[in-house]
Amino acid sequence: MELLPDELKSRLPPIHSQDSEMLPMVYARFSLSGTPLVWYAIEGQAEGGDYLFFGFVLGPNDFRNFRLSELEAARSLAGNRVERDIRFTPGRFTDVIPAPDL
Repeated sequence: MELLPDELKSRLPPIHSQDSEMLPMVYARFSLSGTPLVWYAIEGQAEGGDYLFFGFVLGPNDFRNFRLSELEAARSLAGNRVERDIRFTPGRFTDVIPAPDL
């Protein structure tokens, strides 16, 4: 499965374009089966020969940049690869990202 199809690439706003939004739109969800890691893509843009995302990463529970090449290279201990959730429906941050366990 392609992690970044043209349709998704065309919908992602450029990096920093949602900085003033209290609840930014989230456009894609990527996960690595067998790990707690889940990447939620909020923005993205081509950078050199790679693609740079900005989003929220569950696992470290932090907003950060991540690259398509990193997602493509990541493997779980069982050898699983990162997959894009094709059933993910874009929505506002608090509507699509689960609240942390307290």
